[in-house]
Amino acid sequence: MKTSNQETSSDEVIKTPGQINRRRFLGMTTMGFAAAELGIIASVKAQSGTTNPADASGIKPGTNTSFASLKRIDAGLLNVGYAEAGPAGGPAVILLHGWPYDIYSFVDVAPLLAAAGYHVIVPYLRGYGTTSFLSSKTVRNGQPSVVAVDIIALMDALKIKKAIIGGFDWGARTANIIAALWPERCKAMVSVSGYLIGSPEANKKPLPPKAELAWWYQYYFATERGRAGYAEYLHDFAKLIWQLASPKWNFDDTTFNRSAASFDNPDHASIVIHSYRWRLGLAEGEPEYDDLEKRLAKSPVITVPAITLEGDANGAPHPEAVTYARKFAGKYEHRVITGGIGHNLPQEAPQAFAKAIVDVDGY
Repeated sequence: MKTSNQETSSDEVIKTPGQINRRRFLGMTTMGFAAAELGIIASVKAQSGTTNPADASGIKPGTNTSFASLKRIDAGLLNVGYAEAGPAGGPAVILLHGWPYDIYSFVDVAPLLAAAGYHVIVPYLRGYGTTSFLSSKTVRNGQPSVVAVDIIALMDALKIKKAIIGGFDWGARTANIIAALWPERCKAMVSVSGYLIGSPEANKKPLPPKAELAWWYQYYFATERGRAGYAEYLHDFAKLIWQLASPKWNFDDTTFNRSAASFDNPDHASIVIHSYRWRLGLAEGEPEYDDLEKRLAKSPVITVPAITLEGDANGAPHPEAVTYARKFAGKYEHRVITGGIGHNLPQEAPQAFAKAIVDVDGY
């Protein structure tokens, strides 16, 4: 994979950095964590408030092209396809992808965390890859609370009582929702672009024209022409989103095609269209999730330890960190990952994402 000219991104900590769990960090070394490979031998500069996670010569994004273990399990309404890495007895980490991406956003993150002793689970969300519905009669629902319910069901099926949850885009929103509504299941959280919990009611408020322009695809999806266009030009559409959301990420066709295969899931287009129409109040949700959505509409505060991340070249719509800092009531830190890092932060800067998981585990 072609990478950005700045292959060793740095971390700019906006809030006061939390203490690193040094016992765990040293433990990782003895377990073969290979700090030089990870490239996150942190130079913590407490006085200046900055962290450089890639000072060492770390692995380059795109080093890994596959997962060692791909599995499937019945969980809730779904048969979930997922990648697994690391020792089964290690601390659980669940990594959640967004749209239009898939589990390969974490293909470099997972082995780093596995080498550190974590039990890593990377599921295909509903409508992606090998994840399928158990019943043809189930509504192909894309509302945010439903995706979170899917992950809770997966945790139950895998007998994971509590996990560190990390994600970006739809995955970040799902991590937010689980941390807010089921904090007993979420040990800590890493979220790209921060706090993304919303509601159709909140979305009624118009944005400035420039901000509305960034959501062009949401309005396209509101039309039948958009539904047909997305289904017909699915891969071209996804590639355009990748380019717009990560303008400095020089991904190659092999990297894109590896993920694009997961969009051929027969339920993908229906779920994506429903999700964006639901956000605009143009599609109904399912009544059984109304109570969850009402709770989310109140923008609940997240109390579990959290690190939020933002790439310095994120071309996708995203809130400014100052607008959501108060939504995190537990130990919290925000980091800007520099070096031309876009929306797909885990794949573009895997060392920085893996470091955030390790660090938040020590909070």
